[in-house]
Amino acid sequence: MREAKHAVTLGNSLHKAADLIRRGELVAFPTETVYGLGANALDPAAVEKIYAAKGRPPESPLIVHVDSIEMARGLVRNWPEKAELLARQFWPGPLTLVLPKDARVPDRLTAGLDTVGIRMPANEIALTLIREAGVPLAAPSANRFTELSPTTAEHVRESLGDRVGMILDGGSAKVGIESTVLSLAGRDAILLRPGMITQAEIEAVIGPVLSAPKTVEAAHASPGMHRKHYSPRTRMVLVDNGQLPSGRGVYLWIRRHANAARCIPMPDDPRAYGAALYETLHQADHEGWDWIAVERPPQDRAWAAILDRLERAAAE
Repeated sequence: MREAKHAVTLGNSLHKAADLIRRGELVAFPTETVYGLGANALDPAAVEKIYAAKGRPPESPLIVHVDSIEMARGLVRNWPEKAELLARQFWPGPLTLVLPKDARVPDRLTAGLDTVGIRMPANEIALTLIREAGVPLAAPSANRFTELSPTTAEHVRESLGDRVGMILDGGSAKVGIESTVLSLAGRDAILLRPGMITQAEIEAVIGPVLSAPKTVEAAHASPGMHRKHYSPRTRMVLVDNGQLPSGRGVYLWIRRHANAARCIPMPDDPRAYGAALYETLHQADHEGWDWIAVERPPQDRAWAAILDRLERAAAE
């Protein structure tokens, strides 16, 4: 209900934002995962503006956001049964499906690869913007490349400033981390990026799912596969035993408390943890500490997405 209220309140802003999209400009908008930096996915010049605004390398593809399964089908050469089953189970929601792209999808958007990632966001503002614009939206996270993803409009303003034509404010993102990305482009289903829709939930619908290598340096089928990503400006470390770096810092913990200048208890449920993670890191990043230390989360599949984000954020 909260999202619907925002959509009504945004009224004229949504019309203006849709017009900017049609004219090839950039609009930041909320989704249930993080805020996206949106442009017309079928306009190569608009797609190029996303890469320039973010400082994003060319080997990192963009995810396309659609408002329906029908729009998704129009962007790919084939739509397998597994895609239909997963879309009907999890869309709208934080699951991206990677499939062989249709010729009208620009190569620039897909890092020159023959596949495209597509999802239908579970946010009424995002869906209304797509419908109003009448085109699918290319939309990575609305922040500078490798930096913390934004979960509020203010995070977008701080990171991108005047690099974006308009920011639609839909409050805080509910899921809080990026979507699960699953490739259905070949014979096997391959998990490219973990998210809050887990591998086990996907396997319950379509059967066995393989896992891709964690880091790919060349062009890759999913965003979020660079070694360093999702990083605060403050030095960040993962700790296993409560041993903290020297100096003054903030410590995010679940089970093991430690003697830090500031300690922040985090939820012991992975979905609640994910919803709080980036907001907490943004806050800590503004406080001028020598470091941010994060207790390593549990080593089970339910926490795979959280661990993935933390390991990349702490990479040197």
